Amino acid sequence: MAICNTCNIEFTSKFCPNCGQPELIKRIDGHYIIHEIQHILHFEYGILYTIRELFTNPGENIRNYLLVNRSRLVKPIIFIIVTSLIYSLCSSLFHFEDGYVNYLDNQKTTTNTLFKWIQEHYGYANIIMGIFIALWTKLFFRKYNYNIFEILILLCFVMVMGMLIYSIFGIMHGLTHYNNTMKIAGVVGFIYTTWAIGQFYEKGKVINYVKAFFAYVLGMITFTMTAKLIGTTVDLLIKN
Repeated sequence: MAICNTCNIEFTSKFCPNCGQPELIKRIDGHYIIHEIQHILHFEYGILYTIRELFTNPGENIRNYLLVNRSRLVKPIIFIIVTSLIYSLCSSLFHFEDGYVNYLDNQKTTTNTLFKWIQEHYGYANIIMGIFIALWTKLFFRKYNYNIFEILILLCFVMVMGMLIYSIFGIMHGLTHYNNTMKIAGVVGFIYTTWAIGQFYEKGKVINYVKAFFAYVLGMITFTMTAKLIGTTVDLLIKN
């Protein structure tokens, strides 16, 4: 008879029937670490499976994650961390961010500092931009009754896939040195995001893709205006 370390009830099976805690917790060793890495990367309900499903049918898979089964896709936070590492590694190796984000201004202002950070860390800024896109998405698709947190999960998956698209094109840019590679990446990422959001809200309705387009565009504009407003306000406060 074992006693659960979490809820202190007795049980005779390998797992606690109340909370699922295993009878014996494995020691953390080299084999455990390798197993955990394989669990994240394997193609059956791992990171590669998630990428494949989000490339082929993002709307249905994200909707199923929210409403039906949350074990099929990698958790959004883990997905963001792993993908951000991939993006940062590719960016540092191939230096491709200037190809699709270019803000040139030598004046030393807070606004310029903010936009310089956005240019140099567009992968992370892209995720922050998702918050603004989520607000517009909530407005345009309010009749579907998804709350803002569910829409943020949708945008997490979609925007992170955009980072992967930029990473793939960044590698191509580094190998081919074709000047317009990252501009093409920006267009492909824009199309994917619009398609994925529209597909999430009934893929058979053309109007949903139009709404997704405007939600994305207005989200980018609002993000840019907010950055400028913050920069201008800080500069005015410093001067005063």
